[in-house]
Parts: sequence; structure tokens; C-alpha cells
Amino acid sequence: MEYFAPATVGEAVARAETEPGLVRFLAGGTDVLVQLRSGFVEPDLVVDIKRIPGMRAITAENGGWRIGAAVSGAELCRHSGVCADWPGVVEALELIGSTQIQGRATLVGNLCNASPAADSVPAMIAAQAMVAVAGPEGTRDVPVAGIPTGPGQTSLGSGEFITSVFLPARGDGGGDAYLRFIPRTEMDIAVVGCAVSLRVDGETVVDARICLGAVAPTALVVDDAARAIVGTRLDEAALSDLGAACSAACRPIDDKRGTVAFRTRVAGVLGRRAAAIAHDRARARTSE
Repeated sequence: MEYFAPATVGEAVARAETEPGLVRFLAGGTDVLVQLRSGFVEPDLVVDIKRIPGMRAITAENGGWRIGAAVSGAELCRHSGVCADWPGVVEALELIGSTQIQGRATLVGNLCNASPAADSVPAMIAAQAMVAVAGPEGTRDVPVAGIPTGPGQTSLGSGEFITSVFLPARGDGGGDAYLRFIPRTEMDIAVVGCAVSLRVDGETVVDARICLGAVAPTALVVDDAARAIVGTRLDEAALSDLGAACSAACRPIDDKRGTVAFRTRVAGVLGRRAAAIAHDRARARTSE
């Protein structure tokens, strides 16, 4: 196995493109290093991107935030601007692992690991986040939802890697939230996760996006749930319709952490609760 620490994006792409064997890109390493040590993967080349300028930076851009691929959860959770604009994304990333893991874990790593139960992925999708993908053909912007294609699989091509995540401008009256259910109180994998991002005018929901995790092969955007609350003040009837839509959209599996029936029911409960939190946060922003 060869270890390569490029100084530029171009160097990283060029070396990865010419490698005929298996390539893994290393940012935080909380997934990649575990897979190496367990023998789950045996890459021929590991490309460490942390030394590339911008990989550890959080910068304001067009009213939103550009987050480098190697920014850790600990760093992101201390950033007052991102925390104020996108608390749901931050709390989703903050749920990943222990304090020690937070010093390394990244949004991009969680995304590229492509677990159906990834916590930050539904939150980023609900936020309509984009990622910048560098590759042999140059750089392209891709919605976060377009990266995972199945458990452990992504749409990234040979020599391609994600250099940053872009969270768009929050805008007036916006709020988001992420909730998950786990069997233990800490450090477990989501049985169900739910992210809600919405915008209000007064108390009325004028736009919404709802995304579920761990109930399908990839994170699941539930348009029917969003439609159920747009135009309402998020009263009990609207929340009931949202919960029913979330449950109806589920395509989960039975495993040791939860049954199909349990996951389906919990998806509706989390949808209702996350929407209420996002609604409260959105109303609070309008009164600032």
C-alpha cells in the first residue's frame, strides 16, 4: 500500500487517476482507518488530502458556508456562524461517535462512507447542500443527494473526490432540525433518522424539505411529508399528515437493531418532532 499526501487538488487527482488498483481518500479517517485495520478493504493507494489548502477551512460564500472536506465535527460545532444558520446539520454531525471521534470525523467522510444510517446525510440533503467534486475532467458541483447510490456505494468516478460542502444561505424565517432513534443513549447507529428544513412567514410554513435516514438503501426525501405542512401553521392535523407520509415512504429492512414495523412507526414520530423543532427555530429567527 502506498501513502500519498499531495499539496494540491491537481496532484491528488493526477495520482489517483493513474492508480490501477483500489484508491481511498483520507480526510478524518474514522471510517477508512477502521476498514483498513479490520481488513474490510485493502487499498493500493491512500491519498491524504488534509495538507491541501482549504481542506480545513470554513468560509462565508454567497450568504452561505463553504466547509472544507477535512473540517472535523469538533471544528464545525465550534463555528458560531454555521451553528446559527444550520443547527440541524451541526447536531447531526455532532451525533457521530465520541468526543475523540469528533476530533476527526467529517461531513464528507460520513457522506462518502455511504451508510444508509449516516446521520449528517439526511440533514445535508434537507438543507439542499451541494458538494464540490474534483476529478480528471475538472470540478463539478453535485447535490449531496446525488452522491450515495446504495449501501457503501457512491457516484464518484475514478480519480474523483469531494473537496468541500456548501451550505446555502439560510435566509429569513428558516429553521432546521435533525433527530434520530438509537437503542443506546450514546454512540450507536441510527435505527431511524429524520431531518427537516423549513421556512416560515409569520407562523405559516411556506417551504419545507424532509429527509429520512436508515429506512431505505439511501437517504429518502419525502415530498408528500413536505406538502402536508406547507401552507399550515404546523397544527396537529398537519403534523399528523406529515407523520403518516413519513411512515408511508419507508422501505426499511428487519435487522438486529429494528424491525420494519418499528422503523416505519418511528419515522413518523421523528418527523413530527423534528418539524416542530425546526418550526420553533424558524419562528425565533423571524423575531430576531
